[in-house]
Amino acid sequence: MRRWSGCGVMGVLNVTPDSFSDGGLHTRLTAALASARQMRDRGALMLDIGGESTRPGAAPVEAAEELDRVLPLVRALRTEGILLSVDTMKPEVAAEALRAGAHLVNDVRGLRDPEMRRVCAEAGAAACIMHMQGEPRTMQRRPEYGDVVAEVHAFLRAQASLAEAEGVPSVLLDPGLGFGKTLDHNLALLRATAGLAAGPWPVLVAASRKRMIDTLAGVPEAAERDPGSLALHLDAARRGAALVRAHAAGAHVQALRVQAAVLEG
Repeated sequence: MRRWSGCGVMGVLNVTPDSFSDGGLHTRLTAALASARQMRDRGALMLDIGGESTRPGAAPVEAAEELDRVLPLVRALRTEGILLSVDTMKPEVAAEALRAGAHLVNDVRGLRDPEMRRVCAEAGAAACIMHMQGEPRTMQRRPEYGDVVAEVHAFLRAQASLAEAEGVPSVLLDPGLGFGKTLDHNLALLRATAGLAAGPWPVLVAASRKRMIDTLAGVPEAAERDPGSLALHLDAARRGAALVRAHAAGAHVQALRVQAAVLEG
């Protein structure tokens, strides 16, 4: 996977009808391509293309339908000069997307499935390992931890070591904000970003437009949470995050560049 310095931006591009923020906006290929190119031109390092919603309570989608949503966009963008991530829990979807031109697999199940590890290893593809307690339909029903930071970090490190031992060439670690976590869990994990980033694997933080911003600042509409998203992601970058996943990719690139210049002074 391409190397970069500082904190890069992974732009969110969901080709779904039901994602919590941009669901339905990119179901037409022309609209999805326009958004993708805009994020690329505004400096996004990569795009994360998703064909199945993982919002709390989301219903699963069959692999064939997910592929019908994802593959046309991956094929159209593979020569557009930007890294492509496929956001999927299914090894068969990951395999087809990688063959079509994707570079990275973003797995919210954290590479628990050995078949997903095999797919990434055989394709020579990087993977993002995310922590999730439970599964999307039930993950926000009273999540509990003894020590959320210790447990999440231990899981991520163990999965990263396992993936590399099985031939996955490189991994990112994502603590999974909002995936089986309360507000207090999310804040504890954000404050612990530096500890996770001190290890050998780069860290991705994905707080964009999440419900925790509504809880903290009273913003019920997801599309209006970009200022809160920026605040959380700028803090994560200061604590050592290598990548942030954002819907407003251009605004994040701009803010991160300004912050980096200020901190260098």
